[in-house]
Amino acid sequence: MELLRSNLSRVRIPEPTNRIYKQECCISFDSPKSEGGLFIDMNTFLAFSKECVIWNYEKTRNPVYLHIKQTKKSIPEDRPLKKPTRLAIGLDGGFDNNEPEYEETVSIVILPDFVSLPFPSVELPEKVRLAVDAILLADGAERKEQLASWIADKKQVSAFATNLQQIDDGVVIPRSGWKCCKCDKTDNLWLNLTDGMIFCGRKNWDGSGGNNHAVEHYKETNYPLAVKLGTITADLGAADVFSYPEDESVEDPLLAKHLAFFGIDFSSLQKTELTTAERELDQNTNFDWNRIQESGQEMEPLYGPGYTGLVNLGNSCYLASIMQVVFSTQSFCSRYYKNQNLKLAFETAPADPTLDLNMQLTKLGHGLLSGKYSIPAEEKADIARSTTPIKQEGIPPRMFKAVIAASHPEFSTMRQQDVLEFFLHFLDQVERANAVKPELDPVKSFKFGIEERLLCSSEKVAYNKRIDYILSLNIPLHEATNKEQLEAFLKLKAEKSLEGKEVSGDEIVRPRVPLEACLATFSAPEEVQDFYSTALNAKTTALKTAGLTSFPDYLVLHMRKFIMEGWVPKKLDVYIDVPDVIDISHMRSNGLQAGEELLPEEVAGVRNVEPGKPSPNEDIVSQLAAMGFNYLHCQKAAINTANAGVEEAMTWLLSHMEDPDINDPIEHTSDQPFVDESKVDTLVSFGFSKEVARKALKASGGNIENATEWIFSHPDGSDLDMDATSSSPSCAADAGLPDGGGRYKLKGIVSHIGTSTHCGHYVAHVHKDGRWVIFNDDKVGASIDPPKDMGYLYFFERLNS
Repeated sequence: MELLRSNLSRVRIPEPTNRIYKQECCISFDSPKSEGGLFIDMNTFLAFSKECVIWNYEKTRNPVYLHIKQTKKSIPEDRPLKKPTRLAIGLDGGFDNNEPEYEETVSIVILPDFVSLPFPSVELPEKVRLAVDAILLADGAERKEQLASWIADKKQVSAFATNLQQIDDGVVIPRSGWKCCKCDKTDNLWLNLTDGMIFCGRKNWDGSGGNNHAVEHYKETNYPLAVKLGTITADLGAADVFSYPEDESVEDPLLAKHLAFFGIDFSSLQKTELTTAERELDQNTNFDWNRIQESGQEMEPLYGPGYTGLVNLGNSCYLASIMQVVFSTQSFCSRYYKNQNLKLAFETAPADPTLDLNMQLTKLGHGLLSGKYSIPAEEKADIARSTTPIKQEGIPPRMFKAVIAASHPEFSTMRQQDVLEFFLHFLDQVERANAVKPELDPVKSFKFGIEERLLCSSEKVAYNKRIDYILSLNIPLHEATNKEQLEAFLKLKAEKSLEGKEVSGDEIVRPRVPLEACLATFSAPEEVQDFYSTALNAKTTALKTAGLTSFPDYLVLHMRKFIMEGWVPKKLDVYIDVPDVIDISHMRSNGLQAGEELLPEEVAGVRNVEPGKPSPNEDIVSQLAAMGFNYLHCQKAAINTANAGVEEAMTWLLSHMEDPDINDPIEHTSDQPFVDESKVDTLVSFGFSKEVARKALKASGGNIENATEWIFSHPDGSDLDMDATSSSPSCAADAGLPDGGGRYKLKGIVSHIGTSTHCGHYVAHVHKDGRWVIFNDDKVGASIDPPKDMGYLYFFERLNS
């Protein structure tokens, strides 16, 4: 006790704004449930495992710690299984997540000799008692960043239910035999509660569902509420009622009265249809879901070094799938595991290691690759009698997610994200973190150069070059190898549609496109219209081809499965036949060739004019663009009306749509508008030169997304950051890029299940130790049938000759 009193100056009572860690070690994934428990520094409120707490003492000389140890309580063997009555996890009435109960013990520990004092104790100094109470009562920093228990949104009472007007036209709904009033559909039928008309539901993205007749009826009549026939039973609360003006499933407290108006006795009806919520939950019966997750397979669970799962923090599967593949590469394994130990990373980290990307990547690398946390979860009472293999508990990447997402408004949310966007953001952050010692940067193993050759009608050429991390490929559906089967399937689908039926899952035929055909689209010649030739001083048509100036250690292929049809995003339902080994040697670009003449160096399409014209106001441009107008046209409208306002700009735009120069590039004035340098740096990180980045930002009013589109749509105006006159792939701009042969072996696959990159689920498959392994969040097992033809991202490892 005297030792504690002598160190009271190192004890702080936490303020409400202090971040208190008490669920997980800042350096490892140990928790209060671990063998040594967790030690909370009573000065900084950071938490450490028993192994790591001594490192913190040596670094900070903070001696007083709150030790929390949780021990599992025994569970009676005869504990009954609970049937869920609510669509929730971990809440009363929801799915039982089988979490065991723990008994918690707390004590005060003084380092370096680990002197322990019991808590609670009246002998403890008041300052210590107040500090401990505040720590124990506070919500942990990890908890604040963690997703709350998942539960489907509770249906709200419709604003249109109470005063719903019903039309008495003598309509009486029979007990069965329903059919859409406008087509032959006999399922997915909705009864409008105003006039008693029955129509089919919406058509799904894949062609299934109804023919949109119910929603079309609403648009014609504005009758707001409809109930799905087949979901009406004695339990009226489970009936599926949809409100069109509110655009969501709702609760109708007067549903019994509204049904009785049309002669429906709900008490004797049986359930024959899935509700909207049930159909969403039923996605695990979908073919893609089962195939990608290898559901139904007797999968062997895997444990040990390199086979550690990641706990889903709530829509974090995009992060988990990428990190499993990334840490299977030699570059990241060496940088953050083999050549970087936890103690060294902590010693070089700032005062708060939870905010240091290098520390958290090292923590994650050791967590995934050491095997320390890859052990079977202890059997729980509810699954002890099950024949299902016991999965591991996995590690929660909370701190890593918090630090990698800190600078990104979307990744810091709990919403689902595009795995490609996250991968590029991740590489950018890691590259920045290693800027002081670029020789240690593992990101360079993904870097490669792309060279575009532009041949204009003058027979002169231009070479534009850039750095990239992924090769994004179009999918040429016309190159499908199973066209006969596709034609037969489409014929069958049309016939069944006429009969009001849908094709079954095992009847569906998807196009099969070889990966070679996708790679060919990248290198294929492409016409560039309205190319401004500095040799001709006029617009002409140029021929563009592309190739790689270097071959990276790891080649990442992105399959463009998500396309836009008009304003509607659509996912291509297609298989890609991907071989285990590919050879892209033929895709190497060799720069300026003998006998070729370069176009004059003047940047095409940009002419200096008299000063005085303003830069376009981004607010005006954005509002016009949101109405569907061409972005360049919107900029011109803002400029030519001196940014007077949206109405003035629209008036100008509508009267100048047919101007012959409406599509010409915007002329730059000698008065250069202000450009945000942070946005310039962002574009530079994408591989563009500062000059091009500034030009694009000026042309797009400072919007990064529009600037990126401007660069790719103006090859004649984008003088990128590699030497345009180089005749060798080993030019100065390529210096430092890895290079080698063009033969690659398939190393990893990230697959997506769902209709959009911002919903659904991501799963990773990685080839390691001579076999394919599936990483599905915290589930890790030997893959029996890896979905090589269903990938969204493919990771290839270069084969050394």
